[in-house]
Amino acid sequence: MQIDVAIFEDNKLIRDALVAILNGTHQYNCVGAFDNGKFWEEQLQRSKPDIVLMDIEMPGLDGIELTRLITQKFENIKVLIQTVFDDTGKIFHALCAGASGYILKTDPPHKYLEAITEVYNGGSFMNAGVARKTLSFFTNKNIMMMAPQSEKFNLTEREKEILQRLIESRSLRSIAESLFISLETVRTHVKHIYKKLHVANRTEAVMKAIQQGLV
Repeated sequence: MQIDVAIFEDNKLIRDALVAILNGTHQYNCVGAFDNGKFWEEQLQRSKPDIVLMDIEMPGLDGIELTRLITQKFENIKVLIQTVFDDTGKIFHALCAGASGYILKTDPPHKYLEAITEVYNGGSFMNAGVARKTLSFFTNKNIMMMAPQSEKFNLTEREKEILQRLIESRSLRSIAESLFISLETVRTHVKHIYKKLHVANRTEAVMKAIQQGLV
């Protein structure tokens, strides 16, 4: 398995570091590194990435608008937002634009690789601390508010354990190893969790779990 990644990042030091990390790690490959989104469509058609690492703040088209355009034009390309902790409102808008999750620019290289792999495998990735801060933003702005529900979601103890680890931004492989079960078993439990919570992805599951006090 090789994961092809394109980078949109206007900071040259960060961009070069990400290129070095990807190309220096087995099974990851940087197929393009761009400092703005001016020629995004041509660049993606040429590089054909599986994942785009997207900076929110860029000259010209910002990362949020670029995420919206990419997810509309290229349904097979998934976008992972790079952000800083104070970008709470922008994180929300990026998720609404179709991003599959976000990684903090202060996170270590192995966390970047975990996030890329998670998104590549069909999951979502989010930092637990930012998720809680984003939830506070939703509350203050009356966005996506959900009152505590009397509905019983009937999560099993194992599903609650896995949901807690999802909130902690653990990868599916890490969850499997910590619970001494197979990766496929974790994926099955996650599907059941999504179904019971009536959500479509990790981001929604984590937000709902926090809002409803499920773990």
